[in-house]
Amino acid sequence: MCVFCKIIAGEIPSKKAYEDEDVLAIYDINPQAPVHIVFMPKEHLLTCADDIRPENAEIIGKIFAAISKVAKDLGLKDGYRIINNCGAAAGQTVMHIHFHLLAGKADMSERMV
Repeated sequence: MCVFCKIIAGEIPSKKAYEDEDVLAIYDINPQAPVHIVFMPKEHLLTCADDIRPENAEIIGKIFAAISKVAKDLGLKDGYRIINNCGAAAGQTVMHIHFHLLAGKADMSERMV
């Protein structure tokens, strides 16, 4: 079981930013920006963007809807980034598809995740 599956199961504590029946969002324990939230599907279906197919794409839409809601709720009017690291060479350390929302840093162009 991956670390995100353990967080979803409640075996590892986390600070939740959002939760519904399909999506969990938690504050990153090693934030790379003043706002750094990780969004993931509750079901371990995918590893990264390479695994998105028509039959499982609906969950990605639900994740992006959750990102939009949280960004609005947090008042991120100045903008934010959404990042998906795909594979170890890109910095992915947990092989459970997830998206990082980063905001609140003046220079968001540097590699932050």
